[in-house]
Amino acid sequence: MLEKKNIDYEKAILIGVINKSQDEKKVKEYLDELEFLTFTAGGEVTKRFIQRVDIPNPKTYIGSGKMEEVEQYVKQNEIGSVIFDDELSPAQQNNIEKILRCKILDRTSLILDIFAQRAQTSYARTQVELAQYEYLLPRLTGLWTHLERQRGGIGMRGPGETEIETDRRIVRDRISLLKKKLAKIDRQMETQRGNRGALVRVALVGYTNVGKSTLMNVISKSDVFAENKLFATLDTTVRKVVIGNLPFLLSDTVGFIRKLPTQLVESFKSTLDEVREADLLLHVVDISHPNFEEHIASVNQILDEIKSADKKTIMVFNKIDLYKAETIDEDDLITQRTKAHFTIEDWKKTWYNKMGDRALFISALNKENLDEFRKRVYDEVRDIHVTRFPYNNFLYPEHLDEF
Repeated sequence: MLEKKNIDYEKAILIGVINKSQDEKKVKEYLDELEFLTFTAGGEVTKRFIQRVDIPNPKTYIGSGKMEEVEQYVKQNEIGSVIFDDELSPAQQNNIEKILRCKILDRTSLILDIFAQRAQTSYARTQVELAQYEYLLPRLTGLWTHLERQRGGIGMRGPGETEIETDRRIVRDRISLLKKKLAKIDRQMETQRGNRGALVRVALVGYTNVGKSTLMNVISKSDVFAENKLFATLDTTVRKVVIGNLPFLLSDTVGFIRKLPTQLVESFKSTLDEVREADLLLHVVDISHPNFEEHIASVNQILDEIKSADKKTIMVFNKIDLYKAETIDEDDLITQRTKAHFTIEDWKKTWYNKMGDRALFISALNKENLDEFRKRVYDEVRDIHVTRFPYNNFLYPEHLDEF
């Protein structure tokens, strides 16, 4: 008989701020995403705190009144972690820890923690470790709270600061070592990519948790790990796929997210070489998410950072089976029709105007419209292949019977 497995989730609270760049609606959406991140990391959110501030407090990020309210709640409910939606400075993190006396995390450290959990291969673990050390380096001082001899005065002189400097040197040396290790692995992966020959390369890109790995499994008939959690995929997976009689390489890459930590963008740039060297991008979008257009903008911004924004791209709107449009009653003369009331057909018209036949609407899980998807990918890959090898034109007919 199997024993029931109880998972102990750590109690956590979330803190966000309303300011000029993000209104109340946007903050709520960001905190929804932060709650999903917390759940993925193994935490249970018990309460959210939101404050309207134009300029964050340089000492504690939020105001003193709101901080007292948070402190009282933390003491009464034995909260293990307090998570801020924005990145905290080392001084702010140190000051808040002294007041609340519990773990203080920001969005960056939470994402780094999830990446550390998800990293399976040596390459991914090295990338995450590098990002963690670069994040930790300016925050080392706060970790040395036991070195009270730094205050100075009689009986307080000593090598306390030297110990911090020693640790900083150790961390810098480790960062240097990890960068060398990554450079070596990069050369090995470059050789691997070179050994794949002249096959057309297609890369799946998109926001995290939009169904890239599920789509990869359906197309390539492989068993890439897929789960309804953020950052289920960290390691780039490459599979040889054949549609009709046309072979090409398909790669599944790490998902993107808003406010992606700069340390991760830097350390994972080498992983994104698969995207940079791809001939065709399949930009997968979760159309069931209420703010999927913002996700598209976030992904495009990161593609622009890695100089891949101008690549040939097909927009693949996934999860049409989960999409539900809001409805307006016939006798309702007040409610104005917005994008929330768009049906799938309305979205098709909108994106067909923007992308033409480069916009597809599918459900990878339920295998809806996959024939149309395969036909579109086949045509695009064929065009690239025939351009590269004109003498192979006769091998791949323009229309296949199976489509």
